[in-house]
Amino acid sequence: MRVTSVITHWPRRYIVVALTFVGSIIAYTDRVNISVAAIAMKDHFGWSQTQKGLVLAAFFVGYLLFMFVAGLLANRLGGKRVLGYSVLAWSIFTLLTPPAATLSIAALVAGRIGMGVGEAGMFPATYELFGRWVPPTERARAVAFMTSGVPVGTLIGLTGSGWLVQRYGWDIPFYVFGSVGLLWLILWFRQVENDPAADPRLGAEERELLQAARPATHLVERVPLRRLLLRASVAGIVAGHVAFNWSQYVLLSWLPSYFREVHGLSIAHSGLFSAAPWLSMFAVYNLAGLVADRMTQRGIGLTTTRKRMVCAGLIVSAGFLLALQQVHSPAAALMLLCGSTGALAWAAAGYMPSYLDVAPRHGAVVFGFGNTFAQIPGIVGVAVTGWLVDVTGTYSAAFVLTAIVSTAGALMFGFLFDARPIATDRLAAPASLRG
Repeated sequence: MRVTSVITHWPRRYIVVALTFVGSIIAYTDRVNISVAAIAMKDHFGWSQTQKGLVLAAFFVGYLLFMFVAGLLANRLGGKRVLGYSVLAWSIFTLLTPPAATLSIAALVAGRIGMGVGEAGMFPATYELFGRWVPPTERARAVAFMTSGVPVGTLIGLTGSGWLVQRYGWDIPFYVFGSVGLLWLILWFRQVENDPAADPRLGAEERELLQAARPATHLVERVPLRRLLLRASVAGIVAGHVAFNWSQYVLLSWLPSYFREVHGLSIAHSGLFSAAPWLSMFAVYNLAGLVADRMTQRGIGLTTTRKRMVCAGLIVSAGFLLALQQVHSPAAALMLLCGSTGALAWAAAGYMPSYLDVAPRHGAVVFGFGNTFAQIPGIVGVAVTGWLVDVTGTYSAAFVLTAIVSTAGALMFGFLFDARPIATDRLAAPASLRG
């Protein structure tokens, strides 16, 4: 009752952003719990490192294949429905993971692919909603807050899974975390409307604010996909996104194994040590979003702001990963990894809002397109890491490769990105959008 009372007095756009934040947490608790459980599952089922890598990478196959379709569906059906049904789908596949693993590794891989299909709708649907519900001057903070659910979910998933596996067995995290998404659905469908104009609880002041921020109708309709997607600015965003995801997915999938195998920690302590870098990421996400919005409010162009955030974040993250080869204690490794994930969050506060910069009312489609390419690291990076560990016996080569990808992504974003909206680039761009 108290929660309902608090929600009633919030601006409605805050409720939308807050619930997508919680949805992001749920997505990542369900996504990463297998990173910890796989340590025990490998011993239980007799997997090699390469087989474990394939299991961890399978999620990204479904995620990649359905990402662009999810963006198109969100644009057509609305973000509310697509996000709600996505949470339902991935929660069911999470609950089905233990019986699938017991049946066969092929069934487990198929189940993980299905879970990836379900989670593919999370971010495109959110972007579709934010294009309607979040004014441009609040977008960096809104996107940063929503995506800060990623490290929070990772933190909860890794620490919670480590404790549950240690006490109750490898299968319990899937049942516990899979059930939470089903509870979230009740609040989502009761509280969120797809369009502010359809929300009877929207106050007059907020309605006027959101209406003023909507693009003119002639700028929203019938933008050809080729004109929308095949642009240098979109290529720059995708390059930064791919670089970010390569680092994030390798660390998400392999940090528990790294601390277990390189530093000899227990499964529970491996989960705890693996979770700390995501706490660093959470803190920096929200700080960086605030800094980015303050920069634009002070007259620094959007293009310049986004480039500073992305290039600095990716290059600093790469430096921390390269330094990781020189440390021999879990505490020192943890400090460097916290620095690396914090720098990644700084970069994310630059490239994530960029999708809405270049396509305010087609953010779901452009994000679905970009995030499709950005899932390649989830398949290639995660699987190649397992292969490199098998071949070399260390994680050094994998971290060097990750640092190279980060640096390349920073350079490409810096050269290619332009914040001018694609649908209006035949018109003179406002001064705030120029570099």
